[in-house]
Amino acid sequence: MTLDIRSLDIPEVRLITPRKFGDHRGFFSETYNKRAFTDAGIGIDFVQDNHSLSAEAGTVRGLHFQSPPFAQDKLLRVVRGSVFDVAVDLRKGSATFGRHVSAVLSAESGTQILVPIGFAHGFITLEPDTEVIYKVSNHYAPDHDHGILWNDPALGIDWPEPTDTVHLSDKDKVQPRLEEIDSPFTD
Repeated sequence: MTLDIRSLDIPEVRLITPRKFGDHRGFFSETYNKRAFTDAGIGIDFVQDNHSLSAEAGTVRGLHFQSPPFAQDKLLRVVRGSVFDVAVDLRKGSATFGRHVSAVLSAESGTQILVPIGFAHGFITLEPDTEVIYKVSNHYAPDHDHGILWNDPALGIDWPEPTDTVHLSDKDKVQPRLEEIDSPFTD
């Protein structure tokens, strides 16, 4: 198998590590294989690829999600630099509602994270000029675009950067806390 797929502490969120085949020229890696995903029980139809560049280390993007019927699964990888990536369970009735899992992803490791529908997602860059590419299973729908406050104390996320020096969009500065949203997801 060209992909190593394993679950995190919330099993629906998975880390995926593609194999790299290298020689004196560099390397080759198959970063997505629909058959390997299907064999692992992941039957997601991705419809769009996105690419972001964060110029400064300490840039936070998230915690974002889209509500049904435009909810999105995300498959994210870093192609330059590194991020501390977070997924927060927003599924009402889930034993892990409000809990999060995290992982460090880097261009060097090639590790990816699969964040399924029902989770808010975000990351903070650990290096300048970090580039992230991610697949999504539904198109962007501005009227269904939501978020929760990245540093909501109720989430207990131990971000690796001091919270007073992060770089945020205006939108991410004013997201509601978890207790202030009515999650559209159920377990």
